[in-house]
Amino acid sequence: MKELNTSRSQALHERAERLIPGGVNSPVRAFRSVGLRPLYIARGQGGHIWDVDGNEYIDFISSWGPLIIGHSHPLIQEAITAELANGTSYGACNEREVEMAELICSFFPSIEMVRMVNSGTEATMSAIRLARGYTGRDKILKFEGCYHGHADSFLIQAGSGLATFGQAGSAGVTAQTAENTLVATYNDLESVRRVLDAHAEQVAAVILEPIMGNMGLVPPQEGFLEGLRALTSERGVLLIFDEVISGFRAARGGAQELYGIRPDLTCLGKIIGGGLPVGAFGGRREIMECLSPLGPVYQAGTLSGNPLALSAGIAMLRQLGQADFYERLEAKAEYFEELIRPVLERYADKLSYNRIGSLSTLFFRSGGVASNADAKASDTGLYAEYFRLMLAEGIYLPPSQFECMFLSMAHTEEDLQRTAQAMERSLTKLFA
Repeated sequence: MKELNTSRSQALHERAERLIPGGVNSPVRAFRSVGLRPLYIARGQGGHIWDVDGNEYIDFISSWGPLIIGHSHPLIQEAITAELANGTSYGACNEREVEMAELICSFFPSIEMVRMVNSGTEATMSAIRLARGYTGRDKILKFEGCYHGHADSFLIQAGSGLATFGQAGSAGVTAQTAENTLVATYNDLESVRRVLDAHAEQVAAVILEPIMGNMGLVPPQEGFLEGLRALTSERGVLLIFDEVISGFRAARGGAQELYGIRPDLTCLGKIIGGGLPVGAFGGRREIMECLSPLGPVYQAGTLSGNPLALSAGIAMLRQLGQADFYERLEAKAEYFEELIRPVLERYADKLSYNRIGSLSTLFFRSGGVASNADAKASDTGLYAEYFRLMLAEGIYLPPSQFECMFLSMAHTEEDLQRTAQAMERSLTKLFA
């Protein structure tokens, strides 16, 4: 285990702190919860990244999910380069928008029409406005620990960065916004029923991560998603799946394919840009036709459908559309789980492990994790120590207990073996 020299990263962060709040442009990058200062990444290739000091790491963040075929994939690079030769943005319609819409609708049968935006936050924010406009109702229902971006409506008992820093909400969110955001417990259908019954004909939509990915990975329990679909349909409430993380990760058609549930609206992001900034939301035709210019719900974006981002995303989705892609990805994820199973069993009284497809989380608590409350009971101090030990081994993990590990197709058997060995050494040292 080598001592990392991170002097250039430290110098860059000192400069950044003078000009950028906290020195970071997204809070989870701050590394504060793991007792470090952030690394500054210079480049990525395949399943590896290098920081500005030249340290090499096996990367299990994958830009928080979208790099499912690895960093700097030649087909993505070629697509961007070819599109760049034509220009960067036109503020007008372009052919890539149509191609991307066709691909998304072919992957997700529940999506009959789709609109491109620039981020996952923009997608969820727009989907909520559309749901309110379509139903004529004001309130939305979300779940404790589910994170849907940083729009005001979603920063009530959210997960991800807010959970990392121990915040239940955010300053700047108005009381009226909070009043119209109702909260239920993930994997608890009765909590949903109680809220919907208490606010009869006032709730426009229920929004959730069908597979919770922003409190660490927490799968839906059997019958939960089916029950949600039934409850919302009975009450005229739209069901919105935020598949920014699970879309194209849990399965070709996301969690809705994996569990056989058809939501009314779906939010996507990250992966459909091949790593470039992008988002989308789509769903039933009669709902989507309420958007301007066809309907009264206004939504716009100068850079929406940016040809560079969509060219990268089209190249990505064509790779994912290969007949055996998800079988090969699942085999890789199963192989890694088999490698680490002995150490998980050895420390079963201290750890829990959840995995769906290429998404997984190691929780520092025993007894399994099936809810936000379970995840929050994890020992974040131990996770911070584990993170530091793994980083010194050259393994780059999420700098928070409340995030997923993202396996990519670019991770080799050697990468996974090295990671499993580093994991065993780190956990043995931690629990010695």
